[in-house]
Amino acid sequence: MQSLCRTAVRAMSTARPSSTYPFSKTALIPPPPPVAPSKPLREGKGLMQYLHKSLPTPEKQELLRSLFSRSSPTRLFPGSILTVTLEHAPTTFTGVLLAIRRRGPDTSFVLRNIIQRTGVEMQFFANSPHVKDIKRFAREDEHDSRWQEVVLCFYPATSSPGISWMLDLLSPHSAISIFVSGQ
Repeated sequence: MQSLCRTAVRAMSTARPSSTYPFSKTALIPPPPPVAPSKPLREGKGLMQYLHKSLPTPEKQELLRSLFSRSSPTRLFPGSILTVTLEHAPTTFTGVLLAIRRRGPDTSFVLRNIIQRTGVEMQFFANSPHVKDIKRFAREDEHDSRWQEVVLCFYPATSSPGISWMLDLLSPHSAISIFVSGQ
């Protein structure tokens, strides 16, 4: 009887290799790296540098290089107006870029907007799989320098002066809806 049970358990085990992930049909399995890891890497030497280069997808690597690198001519500046598109709610968020925290794959940024007379700040991670797209409406250096003072002081969310000019930059026919009441 025990041998019959053992045979049944062995038959149900994952003895044969499977090309798909057996527990989920929606799981994404990344392809193996094009170059086999070197011997020092297999021993753990230089592992963090390897992960910083290979962990983000190519699209996210380009995003980090173009928008968040200090040496890129198209980099973002605090005070720029951005729209971030996400996979989940809120699907879009438009706001003024307050801060950028450059930490390689863990790079994040903070946007602020005023929604129904309440200041809303959201932090986004650039390498997050939930971030679909980042669009820039206006660069900081296209405005006058008053936003540098606003960004550096981190005004309280209830008294952010001059947010109404940000709404004037966005066309009224834009697909983005920003609800600001009382201004």
